[in-house]
Amino acid sequence: MPCETYQTVREVADRLKIAEATVRHWIKAGELRAIDIGRGWRIADADLAEFLRRHETVPRTCGPSETPHAEGQSE
Repeated sequence: MPCETYQTVREVADRLKIAEATVRHWIKAGELRAIDIGRGWRIADADLAEFLRRHETVPRTCGPSETPHAEGQSE
């Protein structure tokens, strides 16, 4: 079994520049996988990467707008 690297809630929050409460909310909601070890949650790097992939958005490209024409109307 490969050695996993884990981060604390604080480390994840600092990395993503968000509040620790937000990370805890994701964990409690089941959105971010974590394990409870001793005095706090630990998040595996692989689980954080998967979470970020699931929440990734693809930017829309700018281009010509296509407006559908009503049938029977000339352009």
